[in-house]
Amino acid sequence: MDSYLIQVNGHGDHAPMLDVHLKSTGNTISPGKVKGRKPRWAVRASEMSKKTFNPVRAIVDSMKVEPNPKKPMISLSLGDPTVFGNLPTNDEVTRAVKEVLDSGQYNGYAPSVGYQSCREAVAAYYNCPEAPLKAQDVILTSGCSQAIELALAVLANPGQNILVPRPGFSLYKTLALSMGIEVKLYNLLPEKAWEIDLEHLESLVDEKTACLIVNNPSNPCGSVFSKSHLQEILAVASRQCVPILADEIYGDMVFADCKCEPIATLSTNVPILSCGGLAKRWLVPGWRMGWILIHDRRDIFGNEIRDGLLRLSQRILGPCTIVQGALERILSRTPPEFYHNTLSILKSNADLCYAALSAIPGLQPVRPAGAMYLMVEIEMEHFPEFENDVEFTERLISEQSVFCLPATCFEYPNFFRVVITVPEEMILEACSRIQEFCEMHYQGAEGAQDLECDK
Repeated sequence: MDSYLIQVNGHGDHAPMLDVHLKSTGNTISPGKVKGRKPRWAVRASEMSKKTFNPVRAIVDSMKVEPNPKKPMISLSLGDPTVFGNLPTNDEVTRAVKEVLDSGQYNGYAPSVGYQSCREAVAAYYNCPEAPLKAQDVILTSGCSQAIELALAVLANPGQNILVPRPGFSLYKTLALSMGIEVKLYNLLPEKAWEIDLEHLESLVDEKTACLIVNNPSNPCGSVFSKSHLQEILAVASRQCVPILADEIYGDMVFADCKCEPIATLSTNVPILSCGGLAKRWLVPGWRMGWILIHDRRDIFGNEIRDGLLRLSQRILGPCTIVQGALERILSRTPPEFYHNTLSILKSNADLCYAALSAIPGLQPVRPAGAMYLMVEIEMEHFPEFENDVEFTERLISEQSVFCLPATCFEYPNFFRVVITVPEEMILEACSRIQEFCEMHYQGAEGAQDLECDK
């Protein structure tokens, strides 16, 4: 028996030395046979992969429908502001990345939580007296979606539950279920501009509740919570001792007549992990740069959550170093008029779309106050030939070549979501086609009743 001693650079729970013994025959090492095992191929997908389910993709991929060949396709479905080229990022943003690339200084590995100087830049950008931040309060991530994933992974264990808005961004459920975390859906109220049903929210809390997700401004609703409503949400979280995961990727994308308060600026005791990134405000979703801001003035998270985020971030060793290197310049050099112009376009499109859809019998849009979306209720009783919002939107594609996401994707049937980042002429053309479609299929109370009797 030959003995091989292997040095392990371990610490903590890891033993510093590992003594390995291998059978050897002459100069070769022969593997020992495992008794009672007949070798065979048995490769299976992991349980985590089987639990991963994206409702948007599941619904959209099952919509096997061809658009009307006589009309060019207008897609109002994808929340990517770059698709049509009418919302380019600012020249200072691209110049910052070019400078970093030419410098050759950011081609290696960075610390898994991000370069210290880049974390300092993000902390300085968001720091304010009501919610102070330092570099150690910032974790850089590969897009806001990874920020949400890390925040969920550090706050919740399998078997616990999280509170998620309905309607809400489908990724929360996709991530949670893959981790074995239960999702409890709390209602948003369209008649109150999508405010949270606070009584329903609080009724869902139990001893296994790990966190509350608050998405403000909202995808898919385009809503922006008032300061007083955010304080009411914080009061529920405080009473129930539930931390908040704040998805604030659209935090600065609010229209001129509205203001968005970062929820951490209003919290006195509720600990908050706020997730954001470059994707929407700077119009570069493909650059995959996000962050988690840790707000914990009462030291409720303590070192435990910070250490947990550090360990989880080591799974992929941090986000793109080139974009990290450009962060300070992007945050400091982007001119204010760029943000203003982007929001002016979105506000104009939102107003046009809301006015046009409001005039269509059978549709009830909810006016947005920010982000890139608006939600539209389908008064299904006036469209009795359609079973639900999925069938409604399928037929809208096949007859008018207009693609809107059915809100079943967001756990909210009989609505659809419209993306307002497309050029103005496309918005107007799409709304005209939607009007034609609805006029073709709309049934008044009598007609709808007759159709039901014929079924």
